[in-house]
Amino acid sequence: MKGYGVKENGMEQHDKREHDRKEYGMKEYSMKEHDMEEPDMEKYDKKEHAVNEVIRSLHERKSVRVFTDQEITAEQKEAILYAAMAAPTAGNQQLYTILDIQDEALKKRLVVTCDDQPFIARAKLVLLFCADLQKWVDAFVEGGCEPREPGVGDLLLAVSDANIAAQNAVTAAQSLGIGSCYIGDIMENCEIHRELLGLPAYVFPAAMLVFGYPTRQQQERPKPERCRLEDIVQVDRYRRRDGAKLRRMFEKECRHQSFEEWIQRFCARKYDSDFSREMTRSVGVYLEAFQKAGG
Repeated sequence: MKGYGVKENGMEQHDKREHDRKEYGMKEYSMKEHDMEEPDMEKYDKKEHAVNEVIRSLHERKSVRVFTDQEITAEQKEAILYAAMAAPTAGNQQLYTILDIQDEALKKRLVVTCDDQPFIARAKLVLLFCADLQKWVDAFVEGGCEPREPGVGDLLLAVSDANIAAQNAVTAAQSLGIGSCYIGDIMENCEIHRELLGLPAYVFPAAMLVFGYPTRQQQERPKPERCRLEDIVQVDRYRRRDGAKLRRMFEKECRHQSFEEWIQRFCARKYDSDFSREMTRSVGVYLEAFQKAGG
């Protein structure tokens, strides 16, 4: 088995990697040097890369915020939930609990607490994927264990589990012709959501999803363009991008304005927005329970 600290020909592998880097130097990422073809963006845009229905569906999927009146059947809902539970999970722990939000009054309340987004209440299915360490702590105690308090590492693992399950639900819904949209704002307003949803200390609302059949306008709306492969994929080590590479990465956003105009507006609208600051504050409150383990 090769891995960190494993000896290979008398040299620990991580030392060998450092030796190789010093010996050969760090080169800029090049697809040709790594036997990868440069991406043909025209081909990408035509979705000719979609070699089967699953991959084609992944590329076609986009967020849907306007729904028709068509209901999601009980069978479809069950199929989506079972698909979510079939997702990869750390140690088969399923470190999540899915809240099926059915109460109409609760949906309307979530509209307000999640930054005034009315389409939440109009969705035909609302699922909240909670990172859940509480059930494991309770199970350990029930079985006579004396478990440590969950720490931030446990939380991140559970959030990963929850989000993977959520994406399985999204993919399953897409295969049924049902649209979806992630609601990251569920991480805001910790105090309100804890009380509203009955969340104990070791449960974190990782992702909320709303589902429904898309209107024709939503079906025909273009999917936002993604970055090039070369902008996202790096080999072996992370490399910070210089100004030229950053500008090239976001050329797709700057066809009708300068990079400075776009990035400043985006920063103000997203990163420095009130909702982003509230999310950071709120997640910090959730983290307090998990940080005790490292204290």
